[in-house]
Amino acid sequence: IRFTLLTSSVALALASLAACGSNPPAVTAATPPVQQTASAKAASAAYDFDMDVFHPVVAKNGMVATEQALASKIGLDILKAGGNAVDAAVGIGFALAVALPNAGNLGGGGFMMVYDAKSGKSVALDFREIAPNNATRDMYLDAKGNVVDGKSLYTHYAVGVPGTVAGMEHALKSWGTLPLAQVIAPAIALAESGFPVSETLAKILQQEKKTMGQWPATRDIFWKNDEPLKMGESLVQKDLAQSMRLIGQQGAKAFYEGEIAQKIAAEMAPHANALSLQDLREYKVVEREPTRGTYR
Repeated sequence: IRFTLLTSSVALALASLAACGSNPPAVTAATPPVQQTASAKAASAAYDFDMDVFHPVVAKNGMVATEQALASKIGLDILKAGGNAVDAAVGIGFALAVALPNAGNLGGGGFMMVYDAKSGKSVALDFREIAPNNATRDMYLDAKGNVVDGKSLYTHYAVGVPGTVAGMEHALKSWGTLPLAQVIAPAIALAESGFPVSETLAKILQQEKKTMGQWPATRDIFWKNDEPLKMGESLVQKDLAQSMRLIGQQGAKAFYEGEIAQKIAAEMAPHANALSLQDLREYKVVEREPTRGTYR
């Protein structure tokens, strides 16, 4: 704080001295602010529309924290069964693909910070989505260079090469102790049997009704009687359960080269330069050196 105040005082003093000089200060035109498209503004506003997410919990021997209680319980059960933190994290990652469909999913990506007590090494695991090989800087612009509203959000060209499945497998093989089939099994069971839609998920489904209603496959899963699922109704995801079953049996290869990859590629094929089978096959997880700093 002292440094900030001192810097501000020096800057103010210099500005005052400059104002007393004989030469008037040069005037430069301000750079116009970047304008978001209507779709981008709507998406930003919708993301955190309901901030009722703070529910403190106290524990003595350890804790699992996620945005969904069903996923947290799966992580806790893995720890109780003798798994380590990475085993639990991977199990949770797949569980959130089931229980938190608005955020956690197999088609996304992420980061994982891992500290290996044996080696004393910290790793920043990067399994975020990447752009397809044929993506270009102007792919979301029209012939006049203007942004095409919604193209980067709600079309096949909004899809990056997913990293979640590769990242989960990499973490488990590198630092976990349990087999993939075991840690993914609870998520498969949850998707197969279903679970009651929470109040928060029901609100999100209703809010996204217009967007989700465009896709028949989405309506088949998340809608009932021509309306989004309501609180208390059961969300069953048998296709997702089958996809995770294949991943549990065959590993990430099922997603990036096998049956799942083939179906993704077939869906994307009619859209020139969108995600391809080659993009999926070439995806790589990256172990990065964490950025370090000091505080106080």
